[in-house]
Amino acid sequence: MSGPLLSATGVETYYGKIVALRGVDVEVKPGEIVTLIGANGAGKSTLMMTICGNPRARAGRIVYDGVDITSMPTHEIMRLGIAQSPEGRRIFPRMTVMENLQMGAQLVAPEQFRAGLDRVYDLFPRLKQRATQRGGTLSGGEQQMLAIARALMGRPKLLLLDEPSLGLAPLVVKQIFEVIRELNRSEGLTVFLVEQNAFHALKLAHRGYVMVNGRITMSGTGAELLKREEVRAAYLEGGRH
Repeated sequence: MSGPLLSATGVETYYGKIVALRGVDVEVKPGEIVTLIGANGAGKSTLMMTICGNPRARAGRIVYDGVDITSMPTHEIMRLGIAQSPEGRRIFPRMTVMENLQMGAQLVAPEQFRAGLDRVYDLFPRLKQRATQRGGTLSGGEQQMLAIARALMGRPKLLLLDEPSLGLAPLVVKQIFEVIRELNRSEGLTVFLVEQNAFHALKLAHRGYVMVNGRITMSGTGAELLKREEVRAAYLEGGRH
């Protein structure tokens, strides 16, 4: 496939009368890690949620794998091979780790479940040790691992990660980013990453976009954006952790 796996063109999203996204254009090609950075409240998570159909884009077009998904309901979008690890983790706190992972595998054939489980336990050995523990009793880092693992259980072609480093210790952040890099390198998993930690995100990503007040203001390779003076001043000063 030569074109993008995911493209958003001229996307506008509103909350009531408030404009959250203003003519956003982004694309993610197969096998890429693409990151979207920006300050808190810039509209990054809104774009992620708009891709998943909630809220809906009021203007523009979102195409995934050749299919126009702009007006599709969320559950149909997810069936096409997109999985999301949302901001704030949103695991099922009363369910065990294993039950959370089973929820992520609902669209997968039962015979593929064991292979999927072995795969996420290899990536996150801590989850194997905590398999019978309730999600709500895990540490923040373990909950984030579980949120990503749950998304991976659906065998997605595109993984949407919303703020995976938020509120986590630097060592855990490093581990999570290494897992994302390994999935991309060894399996060719396509990843669209929304992240406030610009330094880590741009080091990891093939390409990146910068969002300010609901608009894309810059784009380039991760390395290019890391070198840009305005990116360094706005997002990287004192942010190397």
